Amino acid sequence: MRTSDEVGRPGPGAWTPGRVPLDGLLRALSPTSVQLVVPASAPVDVGAVLLVDADDLRDPDFGPRGPAELWLHAGVPEEAALDWLRAQTERPRAQRPAAVMSKRAGGSAALRAAAREVGLALIAVHPQARWESLLATARDALDRSLGGADSPLARGLTGVDTDLFGLAQTLSSLTRGMVSIEDEQARVLAYSASDDAADEVRRLSILGRAGPSDYLERLRGWGVYDRLRRSDAVVEVPADVELGLRRRLAVSMREIPNEVLRTPARPARPRPLGTIWVQEGSQPLAADAEAVLRGASAVAARLITRTRNAPTNEAIQIQRLLGAKGGGVDVPSLAAALSIPTAGPAVVVGFDAVGPTTAELVGERAAALRLHASAFSRESLVTTLGDRIYLLIPHSAATTSVAAWTHSVLPRLRSRPGAGLRAAVAAPVAQLADVPVARAEVDRVLDGTPGEEGVTTLADARTPVLLREIVDLVAASDALRDPRMEALLAYDQRHGSAMRSSLETYLRHFGDVRAAAAELNVHPNTLRYRLRRAEDLLGIGLGDPQGRLLVEIQLAVLRRRG
Repeated sequence: MRTSDEVGRPGPGAWTPGRVPLDGLLRALSPTSVQLVVPASAPVDVGAVLLVDADDLRDPDFGPRGPAELWLHAGVPEEAALDWLRAQTERPRAQRPAAVMSKRAGGSAALRAAAREVGLALIAVHPQARWESLLATARDALDRSLGGADSPLARGLTGVDTDLFGLAQTLSSLTRGMVSIEDEQARVLAYSASDDAADEVRRLSILGRAGPSDYLERLRGWGVYDRLRRSDAVVEVPADVELGLRRRLAVSMREIPNEVLRTPARPARPRPLGTIWVQEGSQPLAADAEAVLRGASAVAARLITRTRNAPTNEAIQIQRLLGAKGGGVDVPSLAAALSIPTAGPAVVVGFDAVGPTTAELVGERAAALRLHASAFSRESLVTTLGDRIYLLIPHSAATTSVAAWTHSVLPRLRSRPGAGLRAAVAAPVAQLADVPVARAEVDRVLDGTPGEEGVTTLADARTPVLLREIVDLVAASDALRDPRMEALLAYDQRHGSAMRSSLETYLRHFGDVRAAAAELNVHPNTLRYRLRRAEDLLGIGLGDPQGRLLVEIQLAVLRRRG
């Protein structure tokens, strides 16, 4: 198992965008979840995070192509971690991590001793913390540090009001409470520092766990969730002495899309983004806490919207490789940053929805694809462009095996009933510099086969792809469109007739009048009359192969126009 965000290692001393001092990163992760138990022998800046399991550590050839300063030991037993740590003394410093997170570190003196001997930082992880939550928070911290040397994390802080963690801390100072910011699925996005007055609900939520079921049921019974859904007002949740839970204030966060503005004629219905909770601590909340909380809701909504709409550094790099960011791509530098080989073949796969989709659904599918693809090929990369998802598989020239795997993974990506999905596999390209050519091929296939589920290639779909492109060329040129077709449409409109549909059906049945008439539910003689009338209107004989071909192309252009 390997999940990483890897960037190049900078020279010593200078802070580099995309890198975070370890102490700042630990502050972002919260002492509730992690605790430094063995400091490193030298200052540590983290630019990449790697999630590994015991099998990875036992593999002598395992390791990222680029440096990953922080390794997360997910499900690694103590003995396996000890063996791995002791083996690090034989590896050059540049080929080993600078810090390790482990759920075994807190109770193992042997692990702490081994870490000291190697000189790397050892971080104890709370047994109930979720690895995926820690990884997501660490990645978010790295992404936010791209803001420049003035970034709060670059200074070893958690920010001010330019990110959610900074907002949570500012709100905590102003309200004198402990703040957590949750998304619409009640997953914690950010939180302020906790003290001894933090209750069980706060501790569990920061660890990525659900609160006590009795308490959640009481919240529902009190109508808290309903009020948060319906209103922008601050909701007070009283203390629960029986459950040992303290008083809280909560407010919803909502987004109003730019294209939907509040007007009397068209009232907006903002999309919910989540909830801000403020738990009262050892002192009462500030008198103006509700007003401050309402303001924080608006700020948080802007931050969340900006974050969701902004691609990550890795996504931008992959998009540049795919040719989506213009020319002048430095392929060797991008390959080094993404830890993939520059030389050798590569395959691109594109995924597209069948029917309507949403940004949320595209994001869900991309996240699921990233995990499945990493199991198929560790070096695989996934990104989105609009409603399409693209998968890049370096060091692969096996179109057949990639297509077979894509067939197998499609059903697992259909996360919702009725939401169809299709894919196109491009022919392998010889090197990364040719990846934009492969992406263009994928787009040709997806554009030329709309509405068809399954997996295909240009070789399999060349006929519909070329026909669509021919029709597109004709439709885009006034000189190639036959004005005689307008006479046919005008006749249908004036007389309420069905000349166009009769022609289309007749041609679709390869000139079989009886079959076409049966589909149209008319007598064959009626259809023959319509066809003769159409020939007169167009001045084209349907018995002439060239005339039939021209009519079919022009009818296809009309269908494209709707």
